[in-house]
Amino acid sequence: MDILKTATDWAKDEVFSTRFFILFGILFIIATLGFWKLGKTAIAKAYIIPTLVAGILLLTIGLGLFFTNKSRITQFKTAYNTDSSAFVASEFKRIDATLNEYKTIVIKAIPLIIIACSLVIMFVNSPTWRAGMITAIAMLIVILLIDGTAHSRIENYNKKLISITKETNK
Repeated sequence: MDILKTATDWAKDEVFSTRFFILFGILFIIATLGFWKLGKTAIAKAYIIPTLVAGILLLTIGLGLFFTNKSRITQFKTAYNTDSSAFVASEFKRIDATLNEYKTIVIKAIPLIIIACSLVIMFVNSPTWRAGMITAIAMLIVILLIDGTAHSRIENYNKKLISITKETNK
């Protein structure tokens, strides 16, 4: 039963965390409205489309993860009660896949994209490109912040599952 509680607590924490994607998505959309209504310079007007796109992307990520993790809470109970050992095995498999994705995407790819965007800002002087790259960097930093905590949570979840599994196998 500790396994089910641990899994459920992890999923609830993920549901809470994904709300930050939604919050930042809304903030980017509010910024879009501000640039649209108040922007008088070329650079301010250039931010309208990038901030709107970033806001929509963050909202999409947040809502997708929110509903996925929300449904996991009830699925965990059903899967655990059906076959607890198969549930644990599937969780370890899912955790390993997720940790590998974090290593590739969050730890390597996103910082490289931020560096590329920074280089574009340095060498391209167009307001549209600058606004797009600055917005991309801001969005990627939000993703890094939220996914950094999610990465830590899933590592802790993995350690707890290993610990509980060892205790129950004794």
